[in-house]
Amino acid sequence: MISCTVDERGIAEIVVDHPPVNALPVAGWFELAETVRAAGADPAVRVVVLRAEGRGFNAGIDIKEVQASSGFEVLIGANRGCFAAFAAVYECAVPVIAAVQGFCLGGGIGLVGNSDVIVASDDATFGLPEVDRGALGAATHLSRLVPLHKARAMMYTSATATAAELAAFGSVHTVVPRERLRDTALALAAQIAAKDPAVIRMAKEAFNGIDLWDVKRSYRYEQGFTFELNLSGVSDRLREGFGGPGSDGPR
Repeated sequence: MISCTVDERGIAEIVVDHPPVNALPVAGWFELAETVRAAGADPAVRVVVLRAEGRGFNAGIDIKEVQASSGFEVLIGANRGCFAAFAAVYECAVPVIAAVQGFCLGGGIGLVGNSDVIVASDDATFGLPEVDRGALGAATHLSRLVPLHKARAMMYTSATATAAELAAFGSVHTVVPRERLRDTALALAAQIAAKDPAVIRMAKEAFNGIDLWDVKRSYRYEQGFTFELNLSGVSDRLREGFGGPGSDGPR
């Protein structure tokens, strides 16, 4: 599901591969968090490239795992797992470059929004379909990618934004054809890896220290509303149609 390799330059390449759409189950989110944290803690690692195999970068949590569960154990696990994975990317001791192809939805926005640099393929789209699933969350991270009013409109309508739009906003560093995505991310990583590692690690810490808001506290606040929607039964009602005719999931 999650793999990590480190090359001689100190570039850690973390790859998510969970067909069909990289919608991660509870265990996957915790595995990703542990992998990112371990990479940052490795003194041989100078930069992390986070990417995925398959049609899209990430489709969020595994809704079918939630549907198949009774009670709230899986929901709590998914919320805690996402929180851990997003925090691991943000707090990673070295810069994290997200390489995004295809769809980047829900939890994918949390990962990308907390990354340091984003490169994307020209077919990449970014969005939060949460309201269609009876959930909330990752508006914290979407607001780091697009202007505030754009983020609100995207959340309320479940609309997506293209890689080109995000590049125009300045949040996506480079947009390239899909076949060049990995090489572009690694080339950028090599530029960072060539710098003094002590300075780069301190630069990452300094940027986090001057951030305009506390992304962990902000996201945790959002999660509370997801719990309310689930307790009220709204989420179950909206999830009933997921995966059936007319479903707007990744294709």
